[in-house]
Amino acid sequence: MAEKGAQNAVQQDKPGKGKQGENKGDCVTCQHHAPRGHGTMAVPPAYSDLGKSAKDLFNKGYGYGALKLDIKTKTQSGVEFATSGSSNTDTGKSGGHLETKYKVSELGLSFNQKWNTDNTLTTELTMEDQLAKGLKLGLDTSFVPNTGKKSAKLKTGYKRDFINMGCDLDFDMAGPTVHAAAVLGYEGWLAGYQLAFDTAKSKLTQHNFALGYKAHDFQLHTNVNDATEFGGSIYQKVNSKLETAVHLAWTAGSNNTRFGIGAKYQLDKDASLSTKVNNACLVGVGYTQTLRPGVKLTLSAVIDGKNVHGGGHKVGLGFELEA
Repeated sequence: MAEKGAQNAVQQDKPGKGKQGENKGDCVTCQHHAPRGHGTMAVPPAYSDLGKSAKDLFNKGYGYGALKLDIKTKTQSGVEFATSGSSNTDTGKSGGHLETKYKVSELGLSFNQKWNTDNTLTTELTMEDQLAKGLKLGLDTSFVPNTGKKSAKLKTGYKRDFINMGCDLDFDMAGPTVHAAAVLGYEGWLAGYQLAFDTAKSKLTQHNFALGYKAHDFQLHTNVNDATEFGGSIYQKVNSKLETAVHLAWTAGSNNTRFGIGAKYQLDKDASLSTKVNNACLVGVGYTQTLRPGVKLTLSAVIDGKNVHGGGHKVGLGFELEA
């Protein structure tokens, strides 16, 4: 009996004799049969969202030079209201806006209306995933009652595995302007192109290229705008609490290279600290604290490292309420 059990143990250890060998007709999960490229990136981001992680690290959590209040509420019927007000600490100028959002999920429709203190009324109507899966259609309009100025834009977008593209058309009596962009993605690699074409002048007014790579904890982004502006960024999620980013920019015909380094550290589940510095020796610091669910406080400041004793530093305060 002991000898027979030993022979069975040896057979189980042989390649192809275990669980995979017994289920030759079934494709079990293994490295050989695992799909390549799928799962790592199904739908690539839009062109405007390329390098977004690095951009957010340099922009979010900072609001120096202003006092800002944001209030967001949602009714039982699903209507969302967003009110924002801000005051510039340098000029004393104040402004604000009121935004209303409503969605009809069963029809794939969303309605967004916004009014600001500059007396501009904008309306956006969007339909998504109705005519075709991944297809998004939208109409944006704006109206200024004081001057009677009107504008409209037709937006289209389509996204599926490995591709994300869109085309916007500005309505203008002199001739519409076409804005188009497309991003291709495969196994983490991203390539995008963006253009703007003025039909009135039959001229290409904008042409931008971008190339990048996106992994779970690492992102690389490079871009060339109008063959004159060159930029790039690197983002890394070091661990669950620390994120870092570096960005570079250079303009043709100039010897000045602009660069910056930023980092964000999650102190605990309710508080985070952000900091950044650029080649002009401007040091920014931001602190975000969630006081309670739906209540967030943001404190930020920027210091001119070249003129520490001369002043020119700015501070900011942000308060966000959500219910």
